[in-house]
Amino acid sequence: MIPEIALVLGLAAVAVILFATQAFSADLTAIMLMAALLLTGVVTPAEGLAGFSNTATVTIAAMLILSAGLFKTGAVSQLGHRLARMSAANLRAAVLALMVAAGALSTGLSDTAVVALFLPAVMVSARRADVSPSKLLMPLSFGAMFGGACTLIGTSTNILLASIAERHGQPALSMFEFLPVGLVQVGVGVTYMAVLGVRLLPDRRSAGGLAQEFAVGEYLTEVVLLPEAKSVGRSLGDSPLVQDLGLEVLEVIRDGAPRLRWPSSNTVLQANDVLSVRGDAAKVSALLEREGVRVQADRHWRDEDLESEETTLVEAVIAPFSRLEGRTLKELRVRDLFGATALAIRHRNVVMHERLEDVRLSGGDALLVQVNRDRLSQLNEDRAFVLLSEVDAQAYRKDKLILAVLIFAGVVLAAALNLVPIVVSAVTGCVLMVLTRCLTVEEAYEAIEWKVIFLLAGVLTLGVAMEKTGAALLLSKAMIETVGGWGPGAMVAAFYAVTSILTAMMSSKATAALLAPVALSAAEAMGISARPFLMAVAFAASSSFMTPIGYPTNMLVYTPGQYTFADFFRIGVPLTLLFWFLVTVLIPVFWPF
Repeated sequence: MIPEIALVLGLAAVAVILFATQAFSADLTAIMLMAALLLTGVVTPAEGLAGFSNTATVTIAAMLILSAGLFKTGAVSQLGHRLARMSAANLRAAVLALMVAAGALSTGLSDTAVVALFLPAVMVSARRADVSPSKLLMPLSFGAMFGGACTLIGTSTNILLASIAERHGQPALSMFEFLPVGLVQVGVGVTYMAVLGVRLLPDRRSAGGLAQEFAVGEYLTEVVLLPEAKSVGRSLGDSPLVQDLGLEVLEVIRDGAPRLRWPSSNTVLQANDVLSVRGDAAKVSALLEREGVRVQADRHWRDEDLESEETTLVEAVIAPFSRLEGRTLKELRVRDLFGATALAIRHRNVVMHERLEDVRLSGGDALLVQVNRDRLSQLNEDRAFVLLSEVDAQAYRKDKLILAVLIFAGVVLAAALNLVPIVVSAVTGCVLMVLTRCLTVEEAYEAIEWKVIFLLAGVLTLGVAMEKTGAALLLSKAMIETVGGWGPGAMVAAFYAVTSILTAMMSSKATAALLAPVALSAAEAMGISARPFLMAVAFAASSSFMTPIGYPTNMLVYTPGQYTFADFFRIGVPLTLLFWFLVTVLIPVFWPF
C-alpha cells in the first residue's frame, strides 16, 4: 500500500499546484486527476465515476436550477437596485444593507448568482452617486459568503461535505445545523466590514467613462484616406493598413453613407474614407510616414464617440466556471452570436488592447464591448456574462413569481423537517419548476454550471483514493502527532488553518474533498466525534477572504472593483484570523467532542 499512498499523495500535490497556479481550468485539473487515478488502477471505474452520481453533485445541480427559477420569475430582481441606491445617502448604511441582503439571499440561493445579480445595480448606482465601486463590491462578496455558510444549501461546499460524511456513516447534516455559528460570523463579519473594513477599502474611482477607464484612446486612431493613398480602391483585407501594419479597422465613415461598423474584409475603400483603427503607438507612428494617409492623432475618445443609434458600449465580466473560461473570442464567435466586438480586456488589472481575438479568457475578466443595441438583451440574458452597465430589464415571468417562491420554500421546508433527503426535495422542486413553466427545459439545462459538476466529480474521486489507500489516515496521524498533544480543540484550529490556506490558493470544493477524509480519519484515530473537525473544514472553506482567486464571488468583483491582491490580503487576513478564533471557540460548544 505504501507505493499507492505515495502515488496518491503525489497526485494530490500536483493537483494542488495546478489548482493554485491555474495552469488549467479547475474542472480540467479535476478530470485529469480522475483519469490519472483510473489509469494507475488506484480506483476502479465504478469508484472513479461515482462522483457524477453522488448525491452532492446531483443536489448542487438541482439547487442551481431552483435558483434560476427564482431569478427568471423576477423574485429577487429589484432588491439589488433598491439597496445599491443607498450608497448615495450613506456609504456605511449601504455596506451594511448590501451585506445583510446578500447574506440572507445566499442562505438559500447560489452565492455566486446573488453577487452576479447585485453587481450591475451596485456599479450603476455607485457611478451615479460618485462613490467608488471598490467601497461596495468587496463587502458584497464577503456578505454572500457569510450567508452561504449558515445553511446546508447555502454553499455547494456544505452539500459536498454532507455527502462525504454520510458516505462514511456519519449522521446526516441538517439544513440549519450550521446556523448558530454562521449567525455569529454574520454579526461579527458585517460589523468588522462596516466599522474597520470600509476604512481599509481602496477608493478607486473611474477617471471618466468606460473609454477612459479602459484607456482605449491610446490604441484608437482615426485615419483619413487621401486620394493618393495606396489603400484606395482596394478591399479592406488587401489594404496595406491591414496587411503591412496589422491594424484592425473598427469603422468606416463615408460621406453620404451610414457608418459601417465592423466592416468585412471585402469592403472596398474609397478616397476620403475616415477609418477608426486600433493599434499601438508604434503602428500609429508608422502610419504618419505613409503617403496619402492623414492621422487625426489628437482625437480625445469618449464613450459617445464609440456609440451610435445602432450600437452602445458596455462592460461585461466573464462569470466564473462559465463556458467562456479558457476559450478565445475567436473560438466563441462573439461578433456573430451577439453582434459585439471587444475593444479591450482587463485581466487582473492589466488592460489588453491588441490581438484580443486570441486572448484566453478567465473567470472575472472584464471586457469592454461595443454591441448592437438590438442584441444587448441577448448578451444580458447569457449567464456566461455579467453586464455591469445599465440595460433594460429582461422579461420576467412575474405571473409565476409566487409559484416559484412556494416551490423553493417547499424544497427547503421538506429537507429541514427531514421529510425527505435534500436531494429528493431538490430534484422534485426542479421538476415542478419546469412543469409549472417557471422555467423551460432549456433554461434548466443552461442553469447548471457544468464545469462545477465535473470539478466535483473529479475531486470526489481523490477523496475515495485517499481513503482507500490509507493516505488520509497517514495525513491524519501526521496532524495528530503535530498538534494533537494540545487536545482536540487544537485539531479544530489546525483544520481551520490548513483549510483557509488551501482555499486561498485553489477551489474550496477541491479543498473540502481533500481534507474531509483526513478529518474523518483523525477523529476515528482519536476516538472522538468527527463533527467538530468537519465543521472546521466547512466554515473555513466557505470563508475565503485573503485572495481574489479562492472563491467565485471574489473573482466576480475583483476586476470591476479594480482591486489588487494586496487589497484582499490587507482586509481579508484580519477577518480570517477573527473567524479562526471564533470557530475554534464555538465549534466545541455546539458540537462536543
